[in-house]
Amino acid sequence: MTLYPRLILDALATVTYPGTKKNLIESEMVADNLRIDGMKVSFSIIFPRDTDPFLKSTLKAAEAAIHYHVSPDVQVDITPEYKSAPRPEVGKLLPQVKNIIAVSSGKGGVGKSTVAANLAIALARLGYKVGLLDTDIFGPSMPKMFGVEDARPYAVHKDGRDLIEPISQYGVQLLSIGFFVNPDTATLWRGGMASNALKQLIADADWGELDYFILDTPPGTSDIHLTLLQTLAITGAVIVSTPQSVALADARKGIDMYRNEKVNVPILGLIENMAWFTPAELPQNKYFIFGKDGCKNLAKEMNIPLLAQIPLVQSICESGDAGAPAATQVDTITGQAFINLAQAVVTVTNKRNREMKPTQIVGVNTKHQ
Repeated sequence: MTLYPRLILDALATVTYPGTKKNLIESEMVADNLRIDGMKVSFSIIFPRDTDPFLKSTLKAAEAAIHYHVSPDVQVDITPEYKSAPRPEVGKLLPQVKNIIAVSSGKGGVGKSTVAANLAIALARLGYKVGLLDTDIFGPSMPKMFGVEDARPYAVHKDGRDLIEPISQYGVQLLSIGFFVNPDTATLWRGGMASNALKQLIADADWGELDYFILDTPPGTSDIHLTLLQTLAITGAVIVSTPQSVALADARKGIDMYRNEKVNVPILGLIENMAWFTPAELPQNKYFIFGKDGCKNLAKEMNIPLLAQIPLVQSICESGDAGAPAATQVDTITGQAFINLAQAVVTVTNKRNREMKPTQIVGVNTKHQ
């Protein structure tokens, strides 16, 4: 006799799966990998989980149905497959992550991503387990800064789920939408698409055990910030600004966003980037191009710690563009400045955890969905 798919599927339609009380076809449990080779038939049956109590009996019933309804001479090879375990619900994501730090700025161009990259590397150099998520969906820069533009994360099967494996570089676990899009093409996504992509990078990745999970957030206040606040309980935020009065005005908005009573994320401190310019040939000289002590004065006014004043040195930009951030070279002025920053962040984070309750995830207002 000649076997064909309809014969096999009709036979399987006579097998009831006790879990749904429907047949295998109605329960959509027969995978679309049916193969027929002469009198040999192979296919998979998809079960909800590998501990399914009806697994063995269902496999036997399926084989018996084919022998009874088609022919006892058919050689049947059935492989059990399992549905992916569901994504953990919000509030139960990243259970092995101790501290989530948002690196934020009120405006673009203040070197926030540079600070985030170097802070993550410096924390790793101090011996901490560190993850870094580039949450700037529309302008991802971390793959270039870490020198891993050509890297492509792969999936690992863990706890019944297919998870994205972060790229490891300089002791930091790194993920960015930049790994999944063409770097030469603008990312034209609506807000909802960007938010869903971001949730995937958070919830569907194998971040594992981390002491610090650094979020490099986009400049300003946007849908992306709201998604982060509704998805993760952020331990605290650090605000990056230059001493320039325009940047400081925007830094206030960033501080206000996190301090909003509905958000209530502690501000761990301010970082003054490009605090002064020091030419390589005159390392003792300081030129205050963007003004002097702007962040220092704002920190004092708003009763927030000033975590660091990072000098503007040409090598910071060059090393970032070359994929070897300044914090990888601790014997330089800027390398040491970022190590000092990392130590300050550890100090203020520990103080925050001793003195304050854990941050609550911002609730979703369904009226405006």
